[in-house]
Amino acid sequence: MTQPPKSSTAPPGSAVPTMPVLPPQPARSGAPAPRRTPDAAPARRTALAEGVDRLRAAATTEPGRLRAIGALLAVLVVAFGAVTAWQTDSRATAADDVLHHSQPLSSDAADIYRSLADANTMAASGYLAGLQETQATRDQYEADIRTAAAKLVTAAANTDPGSSSATTIRQLNELLPEYKGLVESARANNRQGFPVGGAYLRAANDTMQNKMLPKAEDLYTTENQRLSDDYGDATPYPWFAIALGLLALGGLAWAQRRNYQRTNRVLNHGLVAASAATAVALLWLVVGHTVARAGLNASYDHGVQSLNVLHDARIASLKARSDENLTLVSRGAETKTLPDKTVVDAYDWGYDQEIAKLGKGLKLADSLADDSAGRKPVAVANSSMKVWISRHAKVSDDNEKGLYQQARDGVIGKSGATGECFNAVDASLNTALQHETSEFRKSAGDGLDAMTGLTVGAAVLAALGAAGAVLGIGRRLSEYR
Repeated sequence: MTQPPKSSTAPPGSAVPTMPVLPPQPARSGAPAPRRTPDAAPARRTALAEGVDRLRAAATTEPGRLRAIGALLAVLVVAFGAVTAWQTDSRATAADDVLHHSQPLSSDAADIYRSLADANTMAASGYLAGLQETQATRDQYEADIRTAAAKLVTAAANTDPGSSSATTIRQLNELLPEYKGLVESARANNRQGFPVGGAYLRAANDTMQNKMLPKAEDLYTTENQRLSDDYGDATPYPWFAIALGLLALGGLAWAQRRNYQRTNRVLNHGLVAASAATAVALLWLVVGHTVARAGLNASYDHGVQSLNVLHDARIASLKARSDENLTLVSRGAETKTLPDKTVVDAYDWGYDQEIAKLGKGLKLADSLADDSAGRKPVAVANSSMKVWISRHAKVSDDNEKGLYQQARDGVIGKSGATGECFNAVDASLNTALQHETSEFRKSAGDGLDAMTGLTVGAAVLAALGAAGAVLGIGRRLSEYR
């Protein structure tokens, strides 16, 4: 057996191909050897980005567009209802405060001032009468003190703790018994014929004029400011709600026009219902607030303003009467130096100032009265004031001549005295105040009634409108299934 020869040489025809050998390449000076980098992994997308892409893709189809339009219309109508409910509720609350809180508290503050001033007048009248003081004068003084105390309790119950009004009320409650004590001391000494009674009465008057009445006036001013603030919250138009209502109506109209252009269908029942509900809510909002605004403005122009003027006029008459009485009580003990260095009786000068305020107040009250029922008592008060001025001139003349008894009879006498004129003025102003209070309540009540149900009604209509818009778009979407 022959053996093939052992050799490392491949037999002919069976050679393995080999790669050609490249000659070594010279390296570039300064250049790093190239490195192979791994392939970068693709960046992962966030869920938000993917969601946006899906929405964008959906919006390119008609069903997607319809869904977006339906959602937008529903949001607009619901936003309109929510803002309308919020703004009308705040205005209705302010209007209710005007009718049931602010104005009554303002009137109570004016009554506190008037009662205190009248009590001071009655105290002076009673002192001037001496042993001849009538029971009616005494009863009126006591009634004024009780009224002031009761009104202070009511005001304290309706005032925020820690407020400036609460502080003023507390101070008045502390001063009231002090004033009463001085009046009783004056009355007791006067009945025994002691001249020191006049000093007690002047001290009581000083307490009233320089401490109590200024604080009562501050309370009146504060409550009037609160009333003005409530009017400011109740009367402005709800422009934000109106703008949203118009925007919602515009969106609904555009959606119906778009629907008509694509389907040639004139009406979409859901969108028509939504438009009707929105239009009714918007019309109710505008008309209701316009009527409410008119009523509230009328209550302010023909009620609050007249009441303020009448209160001021009544207070001026009370101060004039008190000064007239104290002129005879003090007998020149209290003087005042005028800018021209002239020295005058302080109370007689005060009477002149207050009677001038009364005249101006009556003139303004007559211009503010809007009917004969309001003008008539003002005219009577004006006539009585003129008679009062003429009688006071006679009293002043008698007093300057030393005819004290005649001057005293001219002030507190039973016939032809200035007291009759003061009583006529006070009664007429009280009648005018009652009439203007009734006018205020009627106008403010009408304004409040105009907003009754608007808050709830707007919310319900908005909900129906949003449901109609969604159903109308849903009906259109069902055609693609």
